[in-house]
Amino acid sequence: QVQLVESGGGLVQAGGSLRLSCSASGGTFNTYGLGWFRQAPGKEREFVSAISRSGMYTRYADSVKGRFTISRDNAKNTLWLQMNSLKPEDTAVYYCAADRTPGTPRMTATSYEYWGQGTQVTVSS
Repeated sequence: QVQLVESGGGLVQAGGSLRLSCSASGGTFNTYGLGWFRQAPGKEREFVSAISRSGMYTRYADSVKGRFTISRDNAKNTLWLQMNSLKPEDTAVYYCAADRTPGTPRMTATSYEYWGQGTQVTVSS
């Protein structure tokens, strides 16, 4: 069973950048597809981005495409989300998640079995 810990959140002005990290332990990292989700106050958790086991395939929500980049290093058991050109509407708690199902990176939260505790991202206008 894998444990996930996010870091890198914080307060940033609109137009700025942040890089989120997700460190994994307790599992074989390269057997998990990984994803980033976010949840703003009063809203449902939504998909942000996902990456396949090898890192070869990625998917993005339309709202972040061209601004966010997901990547992973299987040797370091680490997942990243580089967030550029941040907007106030990106404000949310960001979660990383792991999915043991092989194949195309998943976009639905229910596909993921393991979750981190989340890291807060606040973008001021």
